[in-house]
Amino acid sequence: MDIYIASDHAGFLLKRRLVARSDAALVDLGTDDAGNCDYPVFARKLAEKVLEADGNRGILICGSGIGMSIAANRHRHIRAALCLNEYMARISRSHNDANVLVLGARIMDGQTALNCIKTFLETAFEGGRHKRRLDMIDNGDNG
Repeated sequence: MDIYIASDHAGFLLKRRLVARSDAALVDLGTDDAGNCDYPVFARKLAEKVLEADGNRGILICGSGIGMSIAANRHRHIRAALCLNEYMARISRSHNDANVLVLGARIMDGQTALNCIKTFLETAFEGGRHKRRLDMIDNGDNG
């Protein structure tokens, strides 16, 4: 399993801290500085890498996390979840089989972000009724 991380300019400093402090080996896909850039470019780059192999995961960071969530979820088979705390990170994996964790650099501190990453990477998908619901989404059967 490879774990990719990317951010826009608003998430750059948090991304840099997370890469340095995380116990996980994170593959940094950019941006490489705090200069203005377009978040959809980095969401697409990360989504493509996550989809290369089963089990790959990703972490996206922008100011609020909202833009990255929207951009990443435009890619088929990407389930990007904006998480603000460990509970959301755990449920995003156990119930929704999220393969991309999205964080908001302007709305959370570094330790909370590290805790979310750890929880996201350690939590398994429960399957069962949750798998049935994901299949409904994948098949376009949203009720």
